[in-house]
Amino acid sequence: GIIPPSAPEAKDLAARDLEVPVAGVRAEALVRSYHDARSGGREHEALDILAPRNTPVVAVEDGTIAKLFVSKAGGNTIYQFDPGRDYCYYYAHLERYADGLKDGDRVSRGQVIGYVGTSGNAPKDTPHLHFAVFRLTPEKHWWQGTPIDPYEILR
Repeated sequence: GIIPPSAPEAKDLAARDLEVPVAGVRAEALVRSYHDARSGGREHEALDILAPRNTPVVAVEDGTIAKLFVSKAGGNTIYQFDPGRDYCYYYAHLERYADGLKDGDRVSRGQVIGYVGTSGNAPKDTPHLHFAVFRLTPEKHWWQGTPIDPYEILR
């Protein structure tokens, strides 16, 4: 399932006044895309933020790089834990990572962690950041959790 906007988790994240993860993009410019259909009948479960290739991608808040991961779908991706390791922020389709970034690094809100691109299954002519948020399970696995609509918490 999904954590609804009215849930305590969503309200908690909204209250953190998170940074929009693409440099120069204002929260007012974001377009809801969480429930958009994707291949194989799945829901998008993320927010796409369109921007020119190589636009800096920044950490939405302080935290730790849980995993730099390359996948067929997401391309160059970053999983970042929040300070309390309650949530994971997922940044995908990156052109590349910030120089020197590695698993376990502590990052600060607004720090450049990567650059907008079209890696993975993104359309090659539509550079964008695929940004997702999920509540971690008690095991704190970077790949596992319950999704939350990022649109609601970045607005």
